Amino acid sequence: MGLRFAISSALLLLATCLWPGKCHAQDLAPRAYLITPNHSNAITLTYAFLDGGIEFEGNLPITGATARVHLSTLSYYHSFRLFGRSANFAAFLPYSVADFHGTVAEAETFGHRSGLLAPVFRVSVNLIGGPAMDQKAFMEWRQKTLLGVSFRFVPSAGQYDPTKLINLGTNRWAFRPELGYSRRWGHWIVDAYGGAWFFTKNPEFFSHNAFSPGANTQTESPVGSFEGHLSYDVRPRLWLSLDGNFWFGGTTNLNGVRNPATLQRNSRLGATGSVPLTAHQSLKLSYSNGAYIRYGGNYQSVSLGWQYSWLGRPN
Repeated sequence: MGLRFAISSALLLLATCLWPGKCHAQDLAPRAYLITPNHSNAITLTYAFLDGGIEFEGNLPITGATARVHLSTLSYYHSFRLFGRSANFAAFLPYSVADFHGTVAEAETFGHRSGLLAPVFRVSVNLIGGPAMDQKAFMEWRQKTLLGVSFRFVPSAGQYDPTKLINLGTNRWAFRPELGYSRRWGHWIVDAYGGAWFFTKNPEFFSHNAFSPGANTQTESPVGSFEGHLSYDVRPRLWLSLDGNFWFGGTTNLNGVRNPATLQRNSRLGATGSVPLTAHQSLKLSYSNGAYIRYGGNYQSVSLGWQYSWLGRPN
């Protein structure tokens, strides 16, 4: 029973690292606080491929832990006026096909999952530098300093089975308030964001199975994050960006017992480029890799997104 319990404990931590939703804290999103004219709309289809290993810093009897994830996301964006300021709403619906592997105490463990992840919703409001404008006023406006706030939340949804170790859903809610800064100097734009993820309790984490006949309760401490971007406009709608972030926290508690080995203190570096195709269409390509990974996913990520945008008030 001792070995079985050790394997069970190690698998719980492996699942914590492998869940694709951990990417929430690792976002690299340049120009997230730039404003658009009132009633701007956009639909975006994005495909991302994530491939790499899992770092445990020698805390667990796990070797060769890897994850390979295909992530497709459909999103919708709409801008509007809020108390005279520019604001916007965005919704994201992700679908994932993922394969996981790890050798735990000399026992190989595999997992394959496909299905919907929890949707993500984001509301953003400009505080300084970005009044709500129609298209004509926006064409004459020139950005200097922007300061905005956003609130992102992820409901308890997505594919989830409490008897399974690895799931695409998380059986909990997540919330992220964030402050964003953007400053333009000619063709150059500097962006900086700071925020934190907060999580509710998962009342059935890896429960009602041979390893855990009862119900396991898991909680996670907040995850703070900082993000920075330096981008350059080659010409209107054609731009390139260097991206980086750092996140920390996320220590988990299982049935009230804190596990300090799950503390994250990681960062990623990457690049993004956006290319216009037509007046309404554009492509965005991005790449990122782990720069410093203390605990968690150390993977490479490549994504390609197609966007169709238009201006108009709904009928």
